[in-house]
Amino acid sequence: MRRPALNPASPQMASSSPDAPCSCDCFVSMPPASAIPAVIFAKNSDRPRDEVQEVVFVPAGTHTPGSRLQCTYIEVEQVLKTHAVILSRPSWLWGAEMGANEHGVCIGNEAVWTKEPVREGEALLGMDLLRLALERSTSAQEALHVITGLLERYGQGGSCLEDPAPFCYHNTFLLADRTEAWVLETAGRLWAAQRIQEGARNISNQLSIGTDISAQHPELQTHAQAQGWWDGQGTFDFAQVFSLTQQPVRMEAAKARFLAGQGLLRQQQGGITAEVMMGILRDKESGICMDSGGFRTTASMVSVLPQDPTQPCVHFLTATPDPSRSVFKPFIFGVGVAQAPQVLSPTFGAQDPVRTLPRFQTQVDRRHTLYRGHQAALGLMESDQDQEQQLRQKQRDLEQEGLKAVRGLLASEGAPPFQELGSLFQAFVKRESQAYL
Repeated sequence: MRRPALNPASPQMASSSPDAPCSCDCFVSMPPASAIPAVIFAKNSDRPRDEVQEVVFVPAGTHTPGSRLQCTYIEVEQVLKTHAVILSRPSWLWGAEMGANEHGVCIGNEAVWTKEPVREGEALLGMDLLRLALERSTSAQEALHVITGLLERYGQGGSCLEDPAPFCYHNTFLLADRTEAWVLETAGRLWAAQRIQEGARNISNQLSIGTDISAQHPELQTHAQAQGWWDGQGTFDFAQVFSLTQQPVRMEAAKARFLAGQGLLRQQQGGITAEVMMGILRDKESGICMDSGGFRTTASMVSVLPQDPTQPCVHFLTATPDPSRSVFKPFIFGVGVAQAPQVLSPTFGAQDPVRTLPRFQTQVDRRHTLYRGHQAALGLMESDQDQEQQLRQKQRDLEQEGLKAVRGLLASEGAPPFQELGSLFQAFVKRESQAYL
């Protein structure tokens, strides 16, 4: 399994390698930018080219007081009750790149590098923080408090790549629910947050919160002053103060994607739908749909969060690479929801390279059934034009069927109760798997 080259000299140097996979894009739209009275969330997860991303459903649970929870590298204290979640995650780790919970909270994360050094040693990954927040919150603002509380207690750190050479970064997050969104940007244990209540917003591997800070770590400004990054005069600009003075090449590329994403959102102002967001995630010219060298878009997600609480939140997930050649399949929390086995990777227990020390000395085959079928289909598309047309048509038809069903569900008072649609995702995954046979 081919991996992108990393600089193995040190954890800090590895985290600064310009060739390392380090890109993602998150988007959110709410009225009046949205075409319907709903918050629309979207994310592309850009990761190592051969990394497998699975879609995992975890039901709500109750837990013994004082129990511990094993995350990717460290244990944390478990809470008494956790909410049901749907996660799109690199299959080797505990956390997730993006996901949603039963209360309509959605979160995506991004890698970021700042003047604050990346810590050595293992702590919580940004992906762990994302999953913990989904399991423990009922709103975007509560999820923000969960993440910042965990940051304060445990910190963030550890390699984010399934490779012997460590690759470490800090994180930014886009958090959304039915009524609002938050951008949360971190530098070690420090952070700043911006509340979004209307319009459209995106984030892309760089600090983007300037002077419009809605909440912040209590020591943010005093720390910046103590480090000589801010003279304490004038309005405090978080991105200006904490961004690296000399940006690496990868962050310049992220700036271009960020601006392109802004432009695409602006073009669709007032008409943004789930389908429009899917189109943005599929945009190759901007680099948002990533396919460059050692890394690519390995999975994608779009969520529709109606402001009417009687309507269901719908989450579309691909579970396969390259959204321009993948199917967005609808998921709804409800009766009958269960894990779709076709998008679940095999497990390796105590022998998993992430569990044995030193970590990642060997590699295992994590491909799930849908991933295998999808990759075989892509091979046919590239070698046989007739097969390509047939397969692409099957993909388009299946996706349009899901979008049509969701539009009908959200528009018609006579639609079946959404609680009965819990098995929708499993049905679409099964049909897509069969299409690749």
